[in-house]
Amino acid sequence: MSDPRNPYPTVDVLIETEGGLVFIERANAPAGWALPGGFIDYGERPEDAAVREAKEETGLDVELLSLLGVYGAPDRDPRQHNVSIVYVGRATGRPSGGDDAAKAEIFAPDAPPSPLCFDHARILEDYRRFRETGAIPPPRRGDG
Repeated sequence: MSDPRNPYPTVDVLIETEGGLVFIERANAPAGWALPGGFIDYGERPEDAAVREAKEETGLDVELLSLLGVYGAPDRDPRQHNVSIVYVGRATGRPSGGDDAAKAEIFAPDAPPSPLCFDHARILEDYRRFRETGAIPPPRRGDG
């Protein structure tokens, strides 16, 4: 009998703050910019992981406002199959990079940093549509 292989559960947070959204520049591979987030610890609720990861990577205390969606395309992360629960949150103050974030900065949602890692461009596109229409994005099949 072989060991089961399952995707790893993660969280990402679109942190709204004065001036735009918070993005982190990753200190580790894959290189580039990303939404704050990371792995859910065993025994941890996803909501708690989102708040913890946001604090570790940006120094900000985040209040979660909404669930944007779940993103789980097998190729969304080049390291392994990760499934991310993505939240929209709010914080005040200036972010500063910490943990595995080399830096954290605020960008306008329509002018994000480049390059964005993983599927974060798609998540950002869904977020902008959510903010324009109030509609949560529908589940996607087959196209990531």
